[in-house]
Amino acid sequence: MSANTPDTIPFVDLVAQYRRYQSEFDAAWRNTVENSAFIGGPALQRFEKAFAELCGAKICVGVANGTDAITLVLRAMGIGAGDEVIVPAHTFIATSEAVTNAGAKVVFVDVDPVHTLMDPTKIEAKITKNTKAIIPVHMYGQLADMQAILPIAQKHGLKVIEDSAQGHAAIEHGKRAGNFGDAATFSFYPGKNLGAYGDGGAVTTNDAALADKIRRLANHGRADKFGHQIEGVNSRLDGLQAAILEVKLRYLETWSAERRAAAKRYNEMFAGVAGVVTPKTRTEGAHVFHLYVIQVANRDALREHLTAKNIQSGIHYPIALHELEAYKYLGHQPSDFPVASHYCKNIVSLPIYPEITEGQQQRVVEAVKQFVGQAR
Repeated sequence: MSANTPDTIPFVDLVAQYRRYQSEFDAAWRNTVENSAFIGGPALQRFEKAFAELCGAKICVGVANGTDAITLVLRAMGIGAGDEVIVPAHTFIATSEAVTNAGAKVVFVDVDPVHTLMDPTKIEAKITKNTKAIIPVHMYGQLADMQAILPIAQKHGLKVIEDSAQGHAAIEHGKRAGNFGDAATFSFYPGKNLGAYGDGGAVTTNDAALADKIRRLANHGRADKFGHQIEGVNSRLDGLQAAILEVKLRYLETWSAERRAAAKRYNEMFAGVAGVVTPKTRTEGAHVFHLYVIQVANRDALREHLTAKNIQSGIHYPIALHELEAYKYLGHQPSDFPVASHYCKNIVSLPIYPEITEGQQQRVVEAVKQFVGQAR
């Protein structure tokens, strides 16, 4: 990526977000430092309570990052060596590596060709006597088809863990991401819709016993300072990040509306443009558009074209999980999960964030139109 110039359209503009609420962010940092509330503390407690309420869940446990969140849930559920966990073949590796980190075996399932979410019709064929859980991913800000996935899990006695790293505040049938499964995990990586100023994560659940075990596992397995009942890890959401997230949480609904509005503008601007496939939403108004992903031929050339016009872009993600070197040991071929394999070769993520302007979007769309016009 070339160096930013004054007319660069960033992929995500965290500086604009900071300036928009600078006084509140600065006050949150200052209050945390002045009270030395770096580990635990009132900001963390307030954030956990408020985030659980947003999700419609009873409990939120802050942890160090979204990957740890999944691993901790699996460990707390007793899922490990000899067990299998089903995940979609198209997602970030954090979903699958968390399964391996817990000691279990990852089992991939293909995604559907329209929304590129875990395909419920492919799940049962992957269930064995060793299967213990399913991890649907709310990809790009859109809820997986939980209405179809939950009955399958119930039928086979499986746990459901929502990977909601990209789905903060997404809603469908009156329920939020974070309140469908036995537990849900979130990432607060800076670029997320609800992002910290460093790493951070959380688990939401309605199961008090599960939450208690997760909290202990994330804090060296202790119930008090030196009462270590089990061996755990060090995976806590620190007070500084919680203070920033507490501020941002007040505006998450506003940002979701602004992201939806931006996605709608993109859809309207791309209407009728041959060679560009725009994202499809499962339920009107539910998608929170963490990412706006189009499909085009020659996507690498398109990205070069955009870069030359000072427009940043991304690919989420360029290689399906089963094709990664990390999972070569599973012996998969690209044809094993054809939708994921095909999709990953044609996607480009365009700039989207609450502060993006209509003028910036027009520049992006005109650049894409120019490219596909040249490519035909």
